[in-house]
Amino acid sequence: MAKSLTLRAALVSILLFLSFIGVWHLATRGTGATAAMSPEYAKLMGLTATQGKSAMPGPLDVGAKLWEHLRHPLYDNGPNDKGLGIQLGYSIARVAAGYLLAVIVAIPLGFLIGMSPLMSKALDPFIQVLKPISPLAWMPLALYTIKDSGLSAIFVIFICSIWPMLLNTVFGVASVRKEWVNVARTLEVGTVRRAFTVILPAAAPTILTGMRISIGIAWLVIVAAEMLVGGTGIGYFVWNEWNNLSIVNVIIAILSIGVVGMLLDQILARFTRLVTFPE
Repeated sequence: MAKSLTLRAALVSILLFLSFIGVWHLATRGTGATAAMSPEYAKLMGLTATQGKSAMPGPLDVGAKLWEHLRHPLYDNGPNDKGLGIQLGYSIARVAAGYLLAVIVAIPLGFLIGMSPLMSKALDPFIQVLKPISPLAWMPLALYTIKDSGLSAIFVIFICSIWPMLLNTVFGVASVRKEWVNVARTLEVGTVRRAFTVILPAAAPTILTGMRISIGIAWLVIVAAEMLVGGTGIGYFVWNEWNNLSIVNVIIAILSIGVVGMLLDQILARFTRLVTFPE
């Protein structure tokens, strides 16, 4: 039954994808009025003005350009001309660094808050004030104090990643069944050992759900952060290609962002399933 459902879902997905490609292809095939102009100006204006073609590239144009990027993903022809693989690599590295820092801070702090009502009440005002602040609002302050665009982007990823992990850890730890904790206390299990042997296994699915939410937010924020700081990364690639009026490359970058984001989410989803057990 499960295999049948998976197969049908795959067929529907393929049908929807082909329908989208078909509509996209038809929508960009139309032609409009052409304009009379000098040959020099026509070179600047391109096919949109000289032949009346759609300004939006079609799926065949995007596919051809995507194949070029896949054939040479790691070329480096200077600061403003790097391969798509290099740009994605910079972005993934920044996300990984900021995300791991958030894990190191958020999970132990979440355990402390979840296990201690005193610390929960003491830290709650700070969390409620800091949590709604947009991560990009920290960027000017980070650039001013750190004075390095790459480290500033990592700091912004850290800030945006920490809150979902922290809150889910607190919730998961505080929601562990009291009878399990009481049995551990009856057996005179110490606080640290109780945290690792009783609370952590029970709260792991909730903690990993928070980590899964955080990785999605981090991948969203890195694109905007790199547009601001420039230099390298997929966000900078999008902005640079827009300045070059290369809509094909912008579309390819958008697709790449979506695929990488999906892969990161699926990795965390897999880990979540591994630690989730029926009671």
